Amino acid sequence: MANIKSSIKDIITSAKKTERNRAATSGLKTAIRKADKAIAAKAPTAKEAVAASQSALDVAAKKKLIHPNTAARKKSRMAKKLNAVK
Repeated sequence: MANIKSSIKDIITSAKKTERNRAATSGLKTAIRKADKAIAAKAPTAKEAVAASQSALDVAAKKKLIHPNTAARKKSRMAKKLNAVK
């Protein structure tokens, strides 16, 4: 455990950021999974699920949770899957 006051504060701040980022990343993965399931099931709501997951990817990239190129790649692949099902 740290002894210096600023180090203790850094540990607390880091823990808060980690918790927030972990929750956001989990939500992102959930949105992607829902979209993939909807596409696989050929559900009528697949288009909305894909739009929601693409929005979540954009937000994650903006917040630096994932690299912008990763977000673009995942969005592109998801759109390809959706168009192939139609």
